[in-house]
Amino acid sequence: MPCFADTPQDSMTRPRYILGISAYYHDSAAALLKDGEIAAAAQEERFTRIKGDASFPAHAVKFCLEREGITVDDLEYVGFYDKPLLKFERILETYLGIAPRGFGSFLKAGPLWIKEKLFQKDDIADALGYSGEILFAEHHESHAASAFLPSPFEEAAILTMDGVGEWATASIGVGRGNDLELIRELHWPDSLGLVYSAFTYYTGFKVNSGEYKVMGLAPYGEPKYTKLILEELMNLREDGSFTLNQQYFNYLGGLTMTSPAFDELFGGAPRKPETRISQREMDLARSVQDACEEVVMRMARTARQETGSKNLCLAGGVALNCVANGKVLRSGMFDRIWIQPAAGDAGGALGVAQLIWHRHLKQPRPLDGRRDAMQGAYLGPSFTPEQIEKALHRFGAKYQKLERGELIDRTAALLADANVIGWFNGRMEFGPRALGSRSILGDPRSPEMQSKMNLKIKFRESFRPFAPSVLEHRAADYFDLDAESPYMLLVSPVREDRRVPMTDEQEKLFGIDKLNVPRSDIPAITHVDYSARVQTVSRDRSPDYFDLISKFDELTGCGLVVNTSFNVRGEPIVCTPEDAYVCFMRTDMDYLVVGPYLLDKREQPELVEEGDWRDRFELD
Repeated sequence: MPCFADTPQDSMTRPRYILGISAYYHDSAAALLKDGEIAAAAQEERFTRIKGDASFPAHAVKFCLEREGITVDDLEYVGFYDKPLLKFERILETYLGIAPRGFGSFLKAGPLWIKEKLFQKDDIADALGYSGEILFAEHHESHAASAFLPSPFEEAAILTMDGVGEWATASIGVGRGNDLELIRELHWPDSLGLVYSAFTYYTGFKVNSGEYKVMGLAPYGEPKYTKLILEELMNLREDGSFTLNQQYFNYLGGLTMTSPAFDELFGGAPRKPETRISQREMDLARSVQDACEEVVMRMARTARQETGSKNLCLAGGVALNCVANGKVLRSGMFDRIWIQPAAGDAGGALGVAQLIWHRHLKQPRPLDGRRDAMQGAYLGPSFTPEQIEKALHRFGAKYQKLERGELIDRTAALLADANVIGWFNGRMEFGPRALGSRSILGDPRSPEMQSKMNLKIKFRESFRPFAPSVLEHRAADYFDLDAESPYMLLVSPVREDRRVPMTDEQEKLFGIDKLNVPRSDIPAITHVDYSARVQTVSRDRSPDYFDLISKFDELTGCGLVVNTSFNVRGEPIVCTPEDAYVCFMRTDMDYLVVGPYLLDKREQPELVEEGDWRDRFELD
């Protein structure tokens, strides 16, 4: 339970502001509530351009305050998303429990914790220049709050799953009205998130960012190791709880995720990053994905039984596993599910702010029964045409300024001609998904689009699939999906009547060789297993994006576009017009739409790459 002190409440006629912060592990963020509504939220990485930035979110805080035209003196409360003392207790007990193994790691980590993290209340106050009250919530309650409190449900079961918070690694709760209660927890060191991260490390990808790659690689493999995972690594119980056999892991006191015993069990050393991906890695990815889905299904079933609710809310890093989410939805055990779009640690900033507003200040939740309170996750910075034009002038860019209708018509026509377009429009998204505000768009009908966007624009692995943004009212024409999916967090099968059957010769292809076989009449977004990670688009959430796809539909008869995040591999999603232009020029994108401006790559001057371009500009 959050340790919130009782304080008298002033009767104020001016707006009441609460700032939530997550920091110091990965994906730091800030979120600001104004009279309980989400006014702004953003991750620090978008401003610093350091992917997964864990530092104090000074830039994100600055943005939130400036968005509302306020200072820290206008804040009623500041909240932090977990409890450092409890986390330190867990770390200390872990090292003591495995001593003398891991003592070297503790000598490195212990002083850092004591110096930088144990006294975070003072650090936060100093960093903000804030003299008011700072409140702390437990990590998984912050996740649970971010899942339930902005959801459209009056009551719901809550399931949170991640690596670890203080002690909890997963929790089941129930939300009713303006509050929630956690009723069951799974504790460290037994963690589904860390199992998945162990295989992320073992297959040669980066922990805390490469898990998406494992999920994308899984359909190319066979579940050869699933039984081994469930029988050797885990003792999985019917309710979804489990214990891990720690002889196979090294995260308790070592510097790697897996141990030599893990290597022996799975037939070799971890794949070295950037080396060739073999069938073994594909089979490992498929196996851990299947095991993850089994655990999630059991936990969800337990949440249904324990709470009796027909609604489910999800958060925590594992809730970004959209394949598992889709499986829960299709199981029918819940009528509706809702997933926090910033399900990872960034969302904890929002969760703690909402706990303060709804629990501590006992404020009601306004509900309409259908739409959530996340505003489409468009909660970050936006830029005026004047700011955009000033940015383009700095680069000597050539552009056309168009009226809205003409801009949408021209862009849709360019997409229909198989051009790849950077689309920078409105407020930046909160969370890891680009949802039509900071997106790169393409024609889903093109068989070459996936490989072109992966290799020439995103500079990433060729096996990774792209997602469709589909008009909400047309989703059922393409996918077996009977639900909204505004945040691209549900994987759904492509409809049978749109699939292209494989020939006998194609069926014999192995693993990655299946990549370039068209799977449907929308091949650019159809994964090798006939699935797609779907974003449904509505006019009320995203009017410009909706109208663009509608125009594309009018021109082509296709009610969806390819949508991938506006960034290249290893970099955060773009935030500013300057970020967008530089990314555009460094890749093989054909056109850039930034606000009301349309840019043709062929007309642009050469981008000068002397040092960091930010050093040459004084950004607003």
